[in-house]
Amino acid sequence: MLSWDDDVTSTSAPASQARPQPQPAALAAMSADAPDSSGERRVNAADKRIINGATDVNQLVPFKYKWAWDKYLAGCANHWMPQEINMQRDIELWKNPNGLTEDERRIVKRNLGFFVTADSLAANNIVLGTYRHITAPECRQYLLRQAFEEAIHTHAYQYIVESLGLDEGEIFNAYHEVASIRDKDEFLIPFIDTLTDPAFKTGTIENDQKLLRSLIVFACLMEGLFFYVGFTQILALGRQNKMMGAAEQYQYILRDESMHCNFGIDLINTIKMENPHLWTNEFKEELKALFLRAVELEYRYAEDTMPRGVLGLNAPMFKGYLRFIANRRAQQIGLDTMFAQEENPFPWMSEMIDLKKERNFFETRVIEYQTGGALNWD
Repeated sequence: MLSWDDDVTSTSAPASQARPQPQPAALAAMSADAPDSSGERRVNAADKRIINGATDVNQLVPFKYKWAWDKYLAGCANHWMPQEINMQRDIELWKNPNGLTEDERRIVKRNLGFFVTADSLAANNIVLGTYRHITAPECRQYLLRQAFEEAIHTHAYQYIVESLGLDEGEIFNAYHEVASIRDKDEFLIPFIDTLTDPAFKTGTIENDQKLLRSLIVFACLMEGLFFYVGFTQILALGRQNKMMGAAEQYQYILRDESMHCNFGIDLINTIKMENPHLWTNEFKEELKALFLRAVELEYRYAEDTMPRGVLGLNAPMFKGYLRFIANRRAQQIGLDTMFAQEENPFPWMSEMIDLKKERNFFETRVIEYQTGGALNWD
């Protein structure tokens, strides 16, 4: 990737003038496309690139990637905060010795054990890694919103843990102490380390493929696959009128994560379009192996969280579901499907993702809540 200093275009000065003093990197980047003695130099949308771009990253417009800006606006319109959701019924149910079975309690605690750190990993990956390698300001704008949403999600899980009076040490250390959670995180961490390494720069085929591989792991496998067993389990509890506050928060989170996944897929496909030389057969085979490994890890997590049937669900049902989702994610980025055609055993999850269900306004906020400035009054 070009550094800030690489973006600076030097201009010749008459010999009678003093040599210009070095500028701080940020000021140099901002001045790179400013008018100079040879005429005005302004950003041309056609010159923008998702990676390895040479245009000024501080100039949001003119837009080239309007889809990224639209997703940013949609994310802002869907803003929510955890404290807006009433947890009183959940607290009463959790404190009632007969309110939930031990298997149901295990699901809740295992879910929180994974998610309380998973969204922090995602945020760190964006802020410390992905953001600095993306050279399209429209996409950077969405990444800033996404990072804030990851913070909201971490807040939401903490809010649930605090509301229920759970052992914070047990929940927040689960990613070290519970094998099925630790294995998923250890699968992800090398791809975070690649992008957050201060010495890592794009601009070569090898490094551009490393970036693309990391983007695919996070969009398609973390946000697009690893989250879905947990989401399904908590939302299944909500469908049985249990842990309704937690289920509502998970619905909001699922809506956000679905948008994160879709943005990531658009980002990946645009990088592929602009850099077709990266999409080699060898690279696709590497991705296939990662998809297969991710499905295996998430299935082990399903077995660990529900060793027995509960909520009308059981671990084997998730094997078909994970294959169904993996096939879908593969197709979305132009890979061949890896499994025989699978049916979705949880069709009701599509309703949850779409968030079109009506709610009783007097019981809870409508699920399609949007901020006032985004409402259409026509």
